[in-house]
Amino acid sequence: MEQLVDYFLQNHDKLLYALAGIILVIELTVLGLGGPLLFIGIACAITGVFVTTGLLSSWESEIFSVGLLSLINAMLLWKPLKNLQGPNKVNDSSSDMIGQIVPVSEQVTRNGGSIRHSGINWQARLDSSSNVETLDSGERVEICGVEGNVMIVKVQE
Repeated sequence: MEQLVDYFLQNHDKLLYALAGIILVIELTVLGLGGPLLFIGIACAITGVFVTTGLLSSWESEIFSVGLLSLINAMLLWKPLKNLQGPNKVNDSSSDMIGQIVPVSEQVTRNGGSIRHSGINWQARLDSSSNVETLDSGERVEICGVEGNVMIVKVQE
């Protein structure tokens, strides 16, 4: 074990490559390519290349390089990696009424009201992200969610 420690103390580049490998394996297996270890692992690998080529020689500059490169990697790769993960909004398909366009039967506010669907008046309320305060009787709305027996509606787009 002591020989291994001595080897890594004499060969910082090999230590950085080993750290990069271990960090990337942990990132891929445990965190699923969604955590900050990816940026640190890439920075360790790049810093290892700098040490191998002789651009860096002291452990202080190596640590600084790993930190700086981690920050740069995060700034450059965060948004593209988030886009690869898919859309943030998940379509609710818990009810076949979601997406239906229906008339308002009684004024609908954020607190309540009613809509008419399939010949039945249903309790309804405005979606919290809606930009209007009330919907009057006769207006057409889209059902965007269901909470129990209450339909969540928004202005028809």
